[in-house]
Amino acid sequence: KFSSKIAECKNLKWIGYISSTGVYGDTQGGWVDESSLLKPGTELNERRVEAENGWLSMVEENGCPVMIFRCAAIYGPGRNLLVSVKQGRARRIEKPGLVFSRTHVEDLAQTLEASMRNPKSGEIYNISDDHPAPPTEAVDYACKLLQVTPPPLIPFESAELSEIARGFYLTCKRVGNKKIKKELGVKLQYPDYRSGLDAIFKAM
Repeated sequence: KFSSKIAECKNLKWIGYISSTGVYGDTQGGWVDESSLLKPGTELNERRVEAENGWLSMVEENGCPVMIFRCAAIYGPGRNLLVSVKQGRARRIEKPGLVFSRTHVEDLAQTLEASMRNPKSGEIYNISDDHPAPPTEAVDYACKLLQVTPPPLIPFESAELSEIARGFYLTCKRVGNKKIKKELGVKLQYPDYRSGLDAIFKAM
């Protein structure tokens, strides 16, 4: 809708669209990278694919400096499992074999900054940590840090979830991040959820 107006901005050096690794859909635990087939399984992720394509079309049509960033589940200070546990909102939902990739907000920020220093129009980057892990495992670790008893396990089939949350649990994949390391020189500050939660806990 505003592509022509954006294209008229002659001093643009960098445009970043933050998308989601949800666009890859379910790979039954297999790894995905930026060249993997997109299989959006929800309406939300279908809209994300449409948005990505819209931004990328501006590269071809107007030469706009657009980069796409597909982020795994973002957490950080104020938005993390420690907060959820303390507020009594954390749940351990049991779905055998399920793993999530995550990204600390500071690693998201440093990746965007690295791209701004070295923009490559039309490129797509995954932003995720190095160690996909089961969601129940991460909740257990947060409870251990806070020295509280973990909430009971709830079978996925009987869990009451929002449409967005259910979409997370219906897909299982491991998100590769080699491209941001190789092309942008990113060195993750928090390569797994443990290091991320440890830092947040120490700062509480």
